Amino acid sequence: MQQNSYNEILNKLIFLVGDVETIAAMGSLKTNQPFDKEIVEYLNDVSRILMKNPASRAYPDVITLAFWMRKGSVEKIRDKFYRDDGNVHLGRGLAFHIAPSNVPVNYAYSMITGLLTGNANIVRIPSKDFPQITIINKAIEQGFKTHPEVKPYICLVRYEKDFEINDYLSSVADVRVIWGGDKTIAEIRKSSLQPRSGEITFADRFSLAVINSDYYLGLDNVDHVAENFYNDTYMTDQNACTSPRLVVWTGNKKAEAKKVFWSTLHKFVRKKYIFRPIQGINKMTSAFLFAVEEPNAKIEPHEDNYIIRIRVPDLKDGLMEYKDNSGYFFEYDCDDILELREICNSKQCQTIGYIGNAEEILPLVRSGIKGIDRIVPVGKTMDFEFIWDGYNLYERLTRIVKVN
Repeated sequence: MQQNSYNEILNKLIFLVGDVETIAAMGSLKTNQPFDKEIVEYLNDVSRILMKNPASRAYPDVITLAFWMRKGSVEKIRDKFYRDDGNVHLGRGLAFHIAPSNVPVNYAYSMITGLLTGNANIVRIPSKDFPQITIINKAIEQGFKTHPEVKPYICLVRYEKDFEINDYLSSVADVRVIWGGDKTIAEIRKSSLQPRSGEITFADRFSLAVINSDYYLGLDNVDHVAENFYNDTYMTDQNACTSPRLVVWTGNKKAEAKKVFWSTLHKFVRKKYIFRPIQGINKMTSAFLFAVEEPNAKIEPHEDNYIIRIRVPDLKDGLMEYKDNSGYFFEYDCDDILELREICNSKQCQTIGYIGNAEEILPLVRSGIKGIDRIVPVGKTMDFEFIWDGYNLYERLTRIVKVN
């Protein structure tokens, strides 16, 4: 690529952290060993900065990120994944990350994972100006003051859909990480990688919640459960792939549990959620259109449109084609967990959040389904881990120098 062409392409980028020179120098940076001491200390300092910032307290996802990147948490991740096997483990080199547009903090998790596995990182962050992004990026910059050696390894950019930029950043990447869903994956894949470069893709997925009614009614603090479910769903307008869109009820006290669960959640949503009229219109339109397709479905009555619930008579493959967001739920009464087999056999099925006992769900997984990559408690569906969507990110973002 000619120098003029290179400059013209990079000048189209909006730099939030780093600059053109940062990108130009990344190809000559040394790769680090996973969980490099300086990187761990840097992230711990950024965690402290976020925790001390009063602005962070308004955003639970920022606090969760800060807690996840602190030294104690990172050391637990290291102990789980790193093995001294006599070989040399290194980052793959330069990681190009494309973050999803609808989850404010995902870009930071992806970048930090790249750092911890020894890579330099160019990250395309969401174009929407989420307040969380400003808070996190400010902390990232502040951390460079005491850890200047980390600065060359981070470049955060914004740009509109642009084939030339995708083409260039893909051409210099040793690994490409795409979080944007099916359409974004198809678009980015028009840009070729080097023959030795790898790729990790996170396609469109959907998730569900399984609630044991007997267990739920035995809990002391249903308000806390409502908050956890709110964080899993409304925190991202239900747009995250981890957000439950289907609520499955098991046990013997389904009707009683539903009444308590949804009324408690409704109070919490009314108090916390910023609701726009267009969201209510869209949800009701989706519900009516689905009712035409499935005449045996029932739209459950509610006093307003903060929550839309559609009770379905069965769980057919393709149900999630009718999904919506901002508090739009399908609901199903289940007597045998294997009734979920058809919908969970879809490769698009990602996470089951549960209230009850995970053991209740395992027969479904062991039945040989192609879907479900995670089973976690409600309130933890968005908690990021190095094993995600069935990928071991530690293995995918590192290489092994075999020593005999």
